[in-house]
Amino acid sequence: MAYGPRRDITSSAAWSPGLWSRYVALGDSFTAGLGDPEPLSPGGMRGWADRIAEELSDGRTDFRYANLAVSGLLLRQILDRQLGPAIALRPDLVTLSAGGNDLVFHRSDPDRLAADLDAAVGMLSATGATIVLFTGPDWRDTPLLGHNRGRVAVFNENIRTIAARHHGVIADLWTLRQLSDPQMWDPDRLHFSPIGHHTIAAMVLESLGVAHTLTPLEPRPMPAASWRDSKAGDLAWFTTYLLPWMVRRVRKRSDAPPLAPKRPEPGPVYGS
Repeated sequence: MAYGPRRDITSSAAWSPGLWSRYVALGDSFTAGLGDPEPLSPGGMRGWADRIAEELSDGRTDFRYANLAVSGLLLRQILDRQLGPAIALRPDLVTLSAGGNDLVFHRSDPDRLAADLDAAVGMLSATGATIVLFTGPDWRDTPLLGHNRGRVAVFNENIRTIAARHHGVIADLWTLRQLSDPQMWDPDRLHFSPIGHHTIAAMVLESLGVAHTLTPLEPRPMPAASWRDSKAGDLAWFTTYLLPWMVRRVRKRSDAPPLAPKRPEPGPVYGS
């Protein structure tokens, strides 16, 4: 079942944002925009996906955007809850990021995750939509999370293979070296800050070959911290953010209602 001809985005020339008119974002808290608060946005969060939609919709009345992402979901949950509805919305552009919670909190097998992802991307690709997949970021310098680096790297290589197989586009967080700056991250070190979301949005648009107006934002210089200060900060981060996060996930009630996506139906980016 195809909704139209596949877009060829391999040209070196920059595309107009008018190439797509119906964008659907799938994923977890990363795609929902956690870490980038904005009271005027649905759900109170903006994020990189909203920023992309804002650029693609500039000066247009026909553009529609839906964001089905829900915080805390595992890869299988994302696919079970969002894949069918996404296809039903008949998008011509899809972004899909999934698997981070599996790798970080469940130490899941990246090859098994990739097998599930491959089948889902095949279904999305069959619609003729342009599919954007994300590699995981490099948590090398983050305590505890850095132990997942090997699994993330393996999963990333699988994602590259899946994208090549299904003519998808890679948004490469692993090689986005700007993300090594701590100011790109929320204080919880699990999500991105507003400047991080801004930087990622620009990278995704550039990966799509789209000309955009998102100028690079430079973080303010930070004073060098001593070893003692750094260790104290790591301990404070663990007790304030990571430990409570892990406890909440363990104690999460099985009968608790699932969180709702912030933009379940395609609509105008502004005023929807």
